[in-house]
Amino acid sequence: MRSLMLLAAFAILAFRAAPAVAQRCPGPEAYHAPQPVLPKEALVIVGRNGKEHVFHVEMALTPEQQEIGLMARKSVPSDGGMLFDLGNPPEQARFWMCNTVASLDMVFIKPDGTIDSIAENAVPFSLDTVASKGPVRATLELAAGTVARDGIRAGDTVRQRIFGNAR
Repeated sequence: MRSLMLLAAFAILAFRAAPAVAQRCPGPEAYHAPQPVLPKEALVIVGRNGKEHVFHVEMALTPEQQEIGLMARKSVPSDGGMLFDLGNPPEQARFWMCNTVASLDMVFIKPDGTIDSIAENAVPFSLDTVASKGPVRATLELAAGTVARDGIRAGDTVRQRIFGNAR
């Protein structure tokens, strides 16, 4: 049982690890269709001015769901996105845009729901690593431009059940 747990942990770490320099993105043909829409939950981002921004996000909870993420999706709704629950303990998150068609904003969230850091306008099909600045519990992927449109910043609060602060 322990060896299976270690194997699963290694697979998750390998997914989150930065790609090797010689690694190539297999291209959109590797994913014939996006994964089916995942179950959605409410998520609220509260800005420093108290303004609330409400989203209905897909919940990527399993390693398989997280590996595919938003790959092959042509767009992301302006009030939608995908929340990747990376679990505990928190760790530095690393993502890339291989096989991701739509440009994204990535919001990295600490275990208490505080936004750690943000990467705006991630480039589709890029092999560059997009990483949090510190250990995080989750990553929220939104349509590119959402962070600028809503004035979302590091230090803002994300309210959602996985952080224990949903209302």
